[in-house]
Amino acid sequence: MHSIYARVNNASALWSTCVMVLLGAVALSSFLFNADPKGDLGIVSLKVYHSKTRRYPFKNEEIGFVKFNLSADLTPLFNWNTKQLFVYLEAEYASAQGVNNTVVIWDRIVRSKEDAMIDVVQKDKYRLRDLSGSFSNVLAGQYSLKYNVMPYVGVLSYGEAARTSEAIEFPAARDSVS
Repeated sequence: MHSIYARVNNASALWSTCVMVLLGAVALSSFLFNADPKGDLGIVSLKVYHSKTRRYPFKNEEIGFVKFNLSADLTPLFNWNTKQLFVYLEAEYASAQGVNNTVVIWDRIVRSKEDAMIDVVQKDKYRLRDLSGSFSNVLAGQYSLKYNVMPYVGVLSYGEAARTSEAIEFPAARDSVS
């Protein structure tokens, strides 16, 4: 009665509907897991130096170098739907005009639960620069460790694992790296 094409169409429609329902259930089940990772973040030193810009050799700017201690346990974020984590250290500060700035100074991709224990003592991966070229009129900054959970199926989720307890002032710029 039915042709082979109609039978293949019915079988593939049933199969794709079952797969979509299963993927929807996986995505909805991710909302049941509420993890709250904890960590400690300490800024060891913050130094600012005068420098020449790369693009304009006669223009001066100030570059900040940050050394930090970071320890965090991100294993509660891993469940059966977690593909990987994007973890980053962020500096948040405001200029004298009231403009809020957020700069990523370190990041890492964590792909397994075994690598989710982070214990890092190092300097920044990316230099700290301000759009104005100077940190002289910048208010004290906060530093925080943030994460982004990337699931196999579902919605990305964001959070914060650690934050400095107090704001850290930007020092006066030095002429040379010592």
